[in-house]
Amino acid sequence: MKHLLIILLLGMASRAQSHQPSLDECLEGSEFILHAAMSRDDGVAREEFIGRVQGDLLAIQSFPPEMRWFAQDADDERFLVSASEAVFDSPHPPARHQSEFLQACIGRMTTEAPGDLSPAQGPEKTAYPDIKESDL
Repeated sequence: MKHLLIILLLGMASRAQSHQPSLDECLEGSEFILHAAMSRDDGVAREEFIGRVQGDLLAIQSFPPEMRWFAQDADDERFLVSASEAVFDSPHPPARHQSEFLQACIGRMTTEAPGDLSPAQGPEKTAYPDIKESDL
């Protein structure tokens, strides 16, 4: 029981120290997502694009977190990859993907434990579960 408590406390401490993006990082990330959607529209395959993103994220892990642009920790990486996947899995115009990402990212600026950005289910929902269609 004591070991379980220690593991839980360590997990909570690491989540509390997760990187919270700045407005500049959110803007830059939204531009990345805009370009991802434009690449999709230009014929780049999902597997090719996501493979490059994951390869780049793996490559920058050797740098200190503050030098990693947007993806400073595992939460940031999941957020960016999930948004990139949504570009291909729930295609919308590039500007809409950019707007949805920006809104979700700004939401991460004020949360203590940023979560994943996972595609929503159903055609009536946006690709980002925390954003309502009426917000766009």
